[in-house]
Amino acid sequence: MILYVLRRLLATVGLVVVISMITFAIFYLMPRLAGATPETLATRYVGRSATGSTVEETAERLGFYDPVPVQYWNWLKGVLFGADVSTGAETVRCPAPCLGYSFRTQDPVLPEILDRLPVSFSLAIGAAVLWVIVGVSIGVLSALKRGSLLDRAAMGLALAGVSLPIFWTGLLALSIFSYQLGITPPGATYTPFAENPAQWAFGLLLPWVTLALLFSAQYARLTRAGMLETMGEDYIRTARAKGLPERTVVVKHGLRGALTPIVTIFGLDFGLLIGSAVLTETVFGLPGLGQLAINATRVNDLPMVLGVVLLVAVFVAVANLVVDLLYAVIDPRVRAK
Repeated sequence: MILYVLRRLLATVGLVVVISMITFAIFYLMPRLAGATPETLATRYVGRSATGSTVEETAERLGFYDPVPVQYWNWLKGVLFGADVSTGAETVRCPAPCLGYSFRTQDPVLPEILDRLPVSFSLAIGAAVLWVIVGVSIGVLSALKRGSLLDRAAMGLALAGVSLPIFWTGLLALSIFSYQLGITPPGATYTPFAENPAQWAFGLLLPWVTLALLFSAQYARLTRAGMLETMGEDYIRTARAKGLPERTVVVKHGLRGALTPIVTIFGLDFGLLIGSAVLTETVFGLPGLGQLAINATRVNDLPMVLGVVLLVAVFVAVANLVVDLLYAVIDPRVRAK
């Protein structure tokens, strides 16, 4: 088991490195292949009336004259050991892990990302709890009542939840529950958990429900399909023949066998949601990582975009590692192998 965990950890580190290389190449190599020069890249970060010498100095300071592999190596060394960064007026020390300095604000990337992380994490964890509880519960009930009115209604709602875009349901929910009924707070309302936990949950209630509606529909359909397959297995019939209560048969034997694909996609969804809930954060005005990445992309702030992508990749890789370890807890067949 220890060797298995070590192998998975090494694979996780390798995956993060590969993702960082691909992302770095997209933002730093592709423009050069398209014909961009260090000077044309530097003109994005100087004023309109900048002289040629100013553009060259900016390109030199940002490292655009270095080959792309050298730029990546310097960035990687900064992540591991820290780096000395020139802001033009002075040279400052960026301690490890240094994801670079923003081309626009001349501030370190990591503190800005960590400042936005609680918002995205709060949105993801609350929505995840809701969509897992609601989705799995509806999926189990639909499988046990296969073909009934409850099953058809639940799957119809699940289809609607998957089909409706988040920007439509989010704006509709804001219009009805916030601005017309006044039940929930309006958009751009976020209170840190440490300040007031009750206000934190109340401010995120509508984004949680809106986001959970999209995911719970998918989880309901997957749970139903898994339960229908699992409840027809021989060991389920054996458990019933032994006289076990129906609740024990369904929860302990049936649901555990159907949870393996659910756990898999949950790890991927939760990891990705940390930095990719762009539409939800935009609709509700939440200053999270998704909104930060979009704003950085619009102004070509490459270090900021790379830092957000790397952090999301770490979350996804760690989530996959946790999922692999949970397989042995959920499914006894994995332990047997």
